[in-house]
Amino acid sequence: MSAGTYVPRPGAAPLPRMIAAQTALETRMLLRNGEQLLLTVIIPTLLLVLFSAVDIVDTGSGESVDFLTPGILALAVMSTAFTGQAIATGFERRYGVLKRLAASPLPRWALMTAKTLAVLVTEVLQVVLLTVIAFALGWSPHGNPFAVLLLLVLGTAAFSGLGLLMAGTLKAEATLAAANLVFLLLLVGGGVIVPLDKFPDAVQSVLGLLPIAALSGGLRDVLQHGAAMPWGDLGILAVWTVLGLGAAARFFRWE
Repeated sequence: MSAGTYVPRPGAAPLPRMIAAQTALETRMLLRNGEQLLLTVIIPTLLLVLFSAVDIVDTGSGESVDFLTPGILALAVMSTAFTGQAIATGFERRYGVLKRLAASPLPRWALMTAKTLAVLVTEVLQVVLLTVIAFALGWSPHGNPFAVLLLLVLGTAAFSGLGLLMAGTLKAEATLAAANLVFLLLLVGGGVIVPLDKFPDAVQSVLGLLPIAALSGGLRDVLQHGAAMPWGDLGILAVWTVLGLGAAARFFRWE
């Protein structure tokens, strides 16, 4: 038999096909995990419904849902791109999954790309669900949809970098504890539910530099107040994106 007549031809699949297959696998694993669903879907939904229906926190003038929805959208991004990804990747690293995947034909950068795409797919589902619920609660959004999209993309990149940095440098158990602790602290102090102006002035200036505060504040400026483009918040998210992804690329350990 002459050369080149073997069918099927041995070798790795094309790179786009490998990334698409890994993305589909990562997405299925994420959606099948009950703890992840609790963190990424159920908790944001319950918070939106509860605080919109019951006057627990003073959100200022206007309807509570108009203030809360942008913050809950930011929380959904953080829960998926940071908390969920950090915990899942940390345990994959502990059990040697990443080490074995790194030895496959799929390049390491393509594996991280697939993980990021899986996060984006999950976030689309989250945003659609939360938007439908918010409209049912009487939400009246304003502003530029492109600005909202840009904020969500930059927020995802920033939190994804920070989550991968944590997962690639800490032990799995430490990542689990730290990621959940950070989630709770930023939920309370990141302007998600409690307005930042409720904190002392000195604390406000520090909290305003956090990625969750920039994301929730930027979304609120656009969706509640009709701002064109919140450049300040976008700048903060861009800085966190560069720092997070750069540090993750530099310090991530596969074993």
